[in-house]
Amino acid sequence: MRYARNVHFQIKPGKDQEFTKLMQSEVIPTLKKQDGFRSEVALVNGQHALGISLWNDRASAEKYATTGYPQLLTKLGGVIEATPKVETFEVAATTITG
Repeated sequence: MRYARNVHFQIKPGKDQEFTKLMQSEVIPTLKKQDGFRSEVALVNGQHALGISLWNDRASAEKYATTGYPQLLTKLGGVIEATPKVETFEVAATTITG
């Protein structure tokens, strides 16, 4: 069963474009190097953002949560407010194959 992490970000005023650039230049390349990573979708609506990552399994997502994720939070610290809210889910259906 695939696994998903949803991360809810509150972006600092006027920092949405910088947030998007950091997602493209730092977050996604880091995710691609993680064992078990499948895909990422980042959604931005003004000061709100949602990052949805899909993983092969819970173990891979949990490993990332304790290793790569804290480092990325540090890189995003200048553009986000407070600690992002993280939710996890079992993936019931997806169009991603393989």
